[in-house]
Amino acid sequence: MRRARERFDVAYREAAQRGDGHAMARAALGLGGMWVHEHRTAADAAMVRVRQREALSLVDPGSSLALRLRIRLAAEDDYRSGGQDAILALVPEARAADDPVALAEALSLAHHCVLGPGDGGRRLELARELIGVASRTGRRTDLLMGLLWYAVDLLLQADPHAERALAELRTALDGEEHQAIGFVLGAIEVMLSIRGGRFAQSEERAAACYELGVAAGDHDATGWYGCQLAAVRWYQGRIGELVPLLTDLLTSPMLSAVDDSPYAGLALAAAAAGDRRLAESMLARLRGSVLADLPRTSTWLLSMYAIVEAADLLADDELAARAAALLAPYARLPVVTSPGIACFGSAHHSLGVAAITTGDLDQAIDHLRTAVHDNLALGHWPAVALSRSRLGQALALRDGPRDEDARRQLEQAAQEAKALDMTLPRYVAVSVTCRPSGAQWRVELGPRSVLVDHSVGMLHLAALLGNPGREIPAADLAAGSTEPGQVPVSAQPVLDGPAGRAYKNRLAQLDAEIEELESGGRRQEAQSRRTERDWLVAELASATGLGGRPRSFTGSEERARTAVGKAIRRAVDRVAIADPVIGEELRATVRTGVRCSYNPG
Repeated sequence: MRRARERFDVAYREAAQRGDGHAMARAALGLGGMWVHEHRTAADAAMVRVRQREALSLVDPGSSLALRLRIRLAAEDDYRSGGQDAILALVPEARAADDPVALAEALSLAHHCVLGPGDGGRRLELARELIGVASRTGRRTDLLMGLLWYAVDLLLQADPHAERALAELRTALDGEEHQAIGFVLGAIEVMLSIRGGRFAQSEERAAACYELGVAAGDHDATGWYGCQLAAVRWYQGRIGELVPLLTDLLTSPMLSAVDDSPYAGLALAAAAAGDRRLAESMLARLRGSVLADLPRTSTWLLSMYAIVEAADLLADDELAARAAALLAPYARLPVVTSPGIACFGSAHHSLGVAAITTGDLDQAIDHLRTAVHDNLALGHWPAVALSRSRLGQALALRDGPRDEDARRQLEQAAQEAKALDMTLPRYVAVSVTCRPSGAQWRVELGPRSVLVDHSVGMLHLAALLGNPGREIPAADLAAGSTEPGQVPVSAQPVLDGPAGRAYKNRLAQLDAEIEELESGGRRQEAQSRRTERDWLVAELASATGLGGRPRSFTGSEERARTAVGKAIRRAVDRVAIADPVIGEELRATVRTGVRCSYNPG
């Protein structure tokens, strides 16, 4: 395609020097290329457009060349604006003209402009007609383009016959190279390799396909390679590594002018890497395009997938709800970017994740069960494992992490991921947390959250939950607990032993969090952490005696074991009354005795 553009450029200039309008028109048509939007820079696109309009003014308006130029100009305009009316109106005009070449070009270029998720039926009609018209044009490229679009359309609809259509295209390519079509077919085969969970092979093929695209002069080579590498890294649990690459990709003039998916991809990568500011910046850029009521592009579903996952990582329930409302009409479709270069499984997966983020767990479970089924039908094994893991998460959030169905789904997902050398995120919160909230304690397990009144047992429980897997002597817990009080000016939190160290560790953690939040301008969150710190300092101060020495617990270890055990069990009972799921989790994981501990799964 690069050589063709160069030669048509020379041909146009030579024809213009001779004043040959007919030759100028043919060269201007050739400059358009096979696809729409082949000229990516503003300067090149404007130059070609001027030449095509000039050539159109020089030929007979009723000629085949004039019709073909109008078809090309209409397709380019529609593609850039996200429309399709102008090019679709020229398809019946080409039929009426009984001009098979003009009709073939109109059908193929129109197909470029109807790549939104709601256009599946219309695309198939265009592809089937193009295959038929190719028998009249006698041009091999028309047949190959028709077969390619037909296979792509079936992939975009999750039609099980898509593999047969691809096999027919491969057969048509046998024996005679076609770089442009071969590059697209190679990209589709990379996508199928990723679906099969063959990540190392997929990465090698993606690199080879990129080189083929560069050799063919296809400007999509860079963007497609980035998208395929992102798909591999996503399923490997390493998407955060691509923040530098995706940041650089955004500035490439070779990206399509209507493709906003790189912003969504970078938002997800940044969120996964913990860079909240960058993630929110990228998402803000999408609110006027992907998240607005605009025509859907061929990468729209991919963008929505990344937006939903980023919203979940950022705990942005408003964004998740907005994305789900836009995505709902397309729930039955797979998330495939045309022309089949990447697939992220069923759109039901994204709807399920959005429902988890917004807290609608019944709906999340319904969507994710469907996603597992649909991904099995696609043969997309990484997506099966990921959707099953999310299903286990939703079940655990609704019914508790010890729910039998939740554990079964999570265990099966883990086995599937291990077989594929995938790293699944740990979606299920396996630990309970506890922090002061005014005169009460906030106890949390994932999105579940309850407030419980202060008691000696809650203070003991907080120390255990803050140090999972660590044994703390009951006597140490008893020596460090009193009712809340004011912080004396001279008091120092200097409890000895594991309990004292546990409290001090939490203080150090709070100091670090306060500093980070303040440096990031998140003052309200910093104040919340500071309130907790002040409260904990008061508790520790009230537990110290003269010289900062911990007050002793009167009696033997046995008395401490009995008193602390009873206090913790009463606290757990109060939590269970407020939230049975959290209470059940605490009863299964908190151990009392001479030495106490919290041991999450």
